[in-house]
Amino acid sequence: MRLVFISICFLFSSLTYSQKSYKDLIGDADKFYRDKEYVKSVEVYKQAFKIEKKNGSNLYDAACSAALAGNKKMAFQWLNNAMDNGWINIHHMKQDKDLISLHNQKKWNKLLSAMQKIVDVKEANYDKPLQAKLLEIYNDDQPIRQEYIAARKTYGHKSSQVDSLGKIMLYKDSVNLIKVKQILDTHGWVGPDKVGNQANQTLFLVIQHSDLKTQQQYLPMMREAVKNKNASGSSLALLEDRVALGEGRKQIYGSQIGSDRETNKSYIFPLEDPDHVDERRAKVGLGPLADYVKRWDIIWDVEAYKKEQMLKEKKE
Repeated sequence: MRLVFISICFLFSSLTYSQKSYKDLIGDADKFYRDKEYVKSVEVYKQAFKIEKKNGSNLYDAACSAALAGNKKMAFQWLNNAMDNGWINIHHMKQDKDLISLHNQKKWNKLLSAMQKIVDVKEANYDKPLQAKLLEIYNDDQPIRQEYIAARKTYGHKSSQVDSLGKIMLYKDSVNLIKVKQILDTHGWVGPDKVGNQANQTLFLVIQHSDLKTQQQYLPMMREAVKNKNASGSSLALLEDRVALGEGRKQIYGSQIGSDRETNKSYIFPLEDPDHVDERRAKVGLGPLADYVKRWDIIWDVEAYKKEQMLKEKKE
């Protein structure tokens, strides 16, 4: 009976996924990854790639799920597919803990060598010292945040572990901000054509984590950088939202999410004109809000959100 039941469930699952779009499947696969259900994540990625197989970032993410699921052959296949479709962030790949199980394989060094050749050609005219400085800041900024988020999920908001990591994170942020402000004041908002995508993204990340006064100071510079294609519109949208909330206004793109300390449930901070938020998001390269908030287990219902906000405003 158990075998029959499992077979029926699997068939039902396959039929369900076959009716979904590529974007929905990628979203489901990502959720399985975040829930540490790596085998399920791999299976859903397979379904997605039957529809389309040309997004380098999605292929790389799939490779991470495959590596964590113990499917090394599939992981290498998807990593090579990712590289063929323009994913060449070798710096990140070398440090990605999801891929540690692949490091002792001959294919790993072969893949690194092939990717490095592509990177060398692309980065021939980069400002290498500046790129190295920004990547060092990136490596100081991101891992501590991953640890902090993991600790919150494991131990809760008020735990000593979260408190300790929070203090370390604040210290690192203060040091990194001094470095990034010096770079911005000396070089301006350096584009990816000079330092690469990840180093370029570091500028936004550090400013995004800074105090309101600093965000306000560099917001005009980032707006100009977006016009000159030296920064991404989607990243700017996040900074615009954070500044808006800091100034007591409603956010524009719905990027800022809060968490209730008592219930541990996530919610969307006050949002301007929620009926047309997806139109605004699309203009800056962001996907629908409903897809974005799934990672916090929020179901986006615009009418319910408006009622909830109206009640909150009445209370205040």
